[in-house]
Amino acid sequence: MMLSEKNSILRSDEELQKLTVGELKLHNAPIIIVEYDPNWPNLFEREANRIRSVLGSKALQIEHVGSTSVPGLCAKPIIDILLVVKNSADEPSYVPALEEAGYSLKIREPEWFEHRLFKGPDTDINIHVFSEGASEVDRILRFRDWLRSNESDRNKYAQVKRRLAKNKWRHVQHYADAKTSIVQEIMERANSIR
Repeated sequence: MMLSEKNSILRSDEELQKLTVGELKLHNAPIIIVEYDPNWPNLFEREANRIRSVLGSKALQIEHVGSTSVPGLCAKPIIDILLVVKNSADEPSYVPALEEAGYSLKIREPEWFEHRLFKGPDTDINIHVFSEGASEVDRILRFRDWLRSNESDRNKYAQVKRRLAKNKWRHVQHYADAKTSIVQEIMERANSIR
């Protein structure tokens, strides 16, 4: 286990492999961060429509989340999509339909809100699947909405992201994990306003 950015624990290859569907691939490079692209919402809408057409009423909620959903925020050029289904652990109810449409299941995290992650067939996306009622859904949306409305925290987050992105990361997940302390700091402020 490695430590980074205020002692965030970076998961070992073995820990990450247990969550990975297929072979764990090494990144071993800095993270590419780009300035906000006004086309990102259009890419999200196209994917959201495709997911709706595949899952129909099984898609209870589809949201654009992550840094690409925050106008003015730099980001990895990957569209993050939040998909809420009745029970994300019930893979037979939605995974085959998504796979048939070209989406690939890449991550299975039963210990973390039964999270599943899919990659897209032709657009660089991450679909994060959670169950209806999972508290993580509210947290993700609150973080997005706070960054959309709070320029100071949006700028702080961008500074940390840019600084961390310059490092060489064995896994992209290590970069994500290293942002934990700034995310927690921002969420404390967002939660204090509720």
